[in-house]
Amino acid sequence: MQRHIFVFIALLFLSCDAPKTDRASGNDQYLIPATAEEILKHVKDADARVVLVNVWATWCPPCVEEFPDLMAVYNQYKDQGLKLVFISADSEGQADGAIAFLKAHGVDFPSYIKLKSDGAFINTLDPDWWGAIPATWLYDSEGNKRHFWLGKTSREQFEKKIRDVLMGGDQGAL
Repeated sequence: MQRHIFVFIALLFLSCDAPKTDRASGNDQYLIPATAEEILKHVKDADARVVLVNVWATWCPPCVEEFPDLMAVYNQYKDQGLKLVFISADSEGQADGAIAFLKAHGVDFPSYIKLKSDGAFINTLDPDWWGAIPATWLYDSEGNKRHFWLGKTSREQFEKKIRDVLMGGDQGAL
């Protein structure tokens, strides 16, 4: 009986040290499980002039179509202070597929996978959002929401709003 208790306690301690990220084998891309609260804190604390947050999923055709434009915008403006935050709406069981997708598109920065129920995540991230994807938010350096796009958006639309915020325009937060 004592031996079983010892094994149970040892297993409990080992599981406490488990990493909080999903990682595909042989892959340097991380998909970090996060709540909406954690992501909003990350946006507010970001060392960036502009933060673009995109919620997407591998099973969402408009998300997949929009993804190359988001990466192109990021690559064009990252040296001017743009930070891009991807949040996968895939289930945690689909994390390996999401990681493979990120890797295939050249994502070389941490990305997130949502935690908690969809309703809780949606209401916390933005109470005005009803959960459709793709969904994209633009925040300024203070963490103020400046713009929101619902559905597939063009590279030109992203660029215009990013330039406005980078140049100090578009001052009114939504």
